Amino acid sequence: MIKTVALEQAIAQYAAALQSQGYCVIKNAVAAGLIHQLERDLEEDFRETPFSQGGFYGSTTKRFGRLLIRSSLAKSLVQHLTVLGVVEKLLLPWCDRIQLNTTQAIEIHPGAPAQMPHRDQDMWRGPVGEVEYLVNVMWPITTFTKENGATRVWPSSHGARALDQDPASKPVAVEMKPGSALLFLGSALHGAGPNLTDEVRRGIVIGYSLGWLKPYENQWLAYPPEVAKTFSPELAALVGYRQHRPNLGNFEGQCPSVLLGSHVRKRLGAIDALRPDQERLIEAYNRERGPDAAAEEL
Repeated sequence: MIKTVALEQAIAQYAAALQSQGYCVIKNAVAAGLIHQLERDLEEDFRETPFSQGGFYGSTTKRFGRLLIRSSLAKSLVQHLTVLGVVEKLLLPWCDRIQLNTTQAIEIHPGAPAQMPHRDQDMWRGPVGEVEYLVNVMWPITTFTKENGATRVWPSSHGARALDQDPASKPVAVEMKPGSALLFLGSALHGAGPNLTDEVRRGIVIGYSLGWLKPYENQWLAYPPEVAKTFSPELAALVGYRQHRPNLGNFEGQCPSVLLGSHVRKRLGAIDALRPDQERLIEAYNRERGPDAAAEEL
């Protein structure tokens, strides 16, 4: 990704807000017309998808994923340059690369109660308070208002404050129009508000997580090789067709992107994919052993 000065400044601004408050809003991140066309692409899915089940998903809510094969416009959100820059600034201290965690469309119907406040990082049972595991981005399809269930976020409830028994702040209903985007950390307390209107509230959540975590949505089933072959190399890498050093997520010891070529050999030889620090350790180890060490060990 080539970053201009303006892009770098925008990334730094939103990353600072995210680190400070646990959430931020990018106004007019994309044209509203793109969102309206995306909604038209998803109209049949919204209509035909059954209501969810369970206390968390909610019986008055519809959800479906795999947006990258439902609309070609979804990649414009997934690969939004400012969003990706902010996500990388927040997550790359903890991983070699980020990955797509989910793309999910959500439709909240009239009468839906408020969602239980929660932190998305709790889907993984890792240490809390130091590492950020994911960043989620909520893109409104319909205008988000306090009355129709706009996402509620508890400011400064993230990071080490996720260990507090009760949040120190009151929730903020983040009202937005189509084209804007709400970014919030996986450690930030949040939840959908109640829909007190007689209209549905539609939105899309796109999540990015540390590349070494098991993603919420199984990307390799959502986008098997025959589908991922149609993606750009950058998008295919984001959905999982790239190793996370050292050697994580490999296929026969090689980067899984080998599956996207025109011909996959029947047998493959393993090829290291190591971090620079690991490469240096191996080089130092081999230097210390000397050229005759292998023969002496035999």
